[in-house]
Amino acid sequence: MMRKAWAAGVALVLGTVAVTAFAASDAPPPAPNGIVMPEGYKDWRVIALSHRTDNNTLRVILGNDVAIAAAREGRTNPWPDGTTFAKLVWKDRTDDNWEAATVPGRFVHAEFMIKDAKKYAATKGWGFARWLGMAQKPYGEDADFAQECVACHTPVATRDYVFTTPIQLP
Repeated sequence: MMRKAWAAGVALVLGTVAVTAFAASDAPPPAPNGIVMPEGYKDWRVIALSHRTDNNTLRVILGNDVAIAAAREGRTNPWPDGTTFAKLVWKDRTDDNWEAATVPGRFVHAEFMIKDAKKYAATKGWGFARWLGMAQKPYGEDADFAQECVACHTPVATRDYVFTTPIQLP
């Protein structure tokens, strides 16, 4: 009986290790600047939504706990270190069952902004990363891709380089 229990325990441990190794291998490679996709971001809360008519995309902006607390407390200019945003982007399309509704179509990319004023001083206090498509291929040839992000966000420099306006809840 003891031998069966031991064998079952070993099988359980090996199975757990195999599942953990498989799950870890599913993580996309880091961005060219070394930023890794934040674990658990899919469970973060919505901080804002946007619809870009210039490129026909819908965006859901999620925030980690630091971002959510800062938004609720009005501490958004500047955002505190530790703030992390996830922007999930889809092409927009008309709903098949309701022509008046615009809904997410093809997934475009996941973008992240991570606030650490010292670590990311060269990029205005924010670490930037993007993964493309459902395959989650890292964006950029090298770490200098983040300068594109800074250039795009420069028009909102007086808002701590953040376009997002947190939603207001009743």
